[in-house]
Amino acid sequence: MKSVVLIITMSLVTILLRTLPFLVFRNHTPKYISYLGKVLPPAIIGMLVIYCLKDVTVFSYPHGIPELIAVACTAGVQAWKRNSLISILSGTVLYMVLVQLVF
Repeated sequence: MKSVVLIITMSLVTILLRTLPFLVFRNHTPKYISYLGKVLPPAIIGMLVIYCLKDVTVFSYPHGIPELIAVACTAGVQAWKRNSLISILSGTVLYMVLVQLVF
């Protein structure tokens, strides 16, 4: 029962936080909010890439080859499809296949 209450509470807080900006800025969105909406997603993706690659050792086997292939796949699919979800999923699946079955 405690888990259900916790999940419902977390869901309501998440929904509130996601809808609050639309309720507050209903008539006019300030320029700085629009600016942040444009620059934050690429900045966050860049930070995630750096975080994911920070522990790659190029001096020992497999020399970062699976990571390089997965990053290239992700970038290629993103350039081709322009869909972040498909890009990230394809790179992740390819990386897991490479690590589990190839390297």
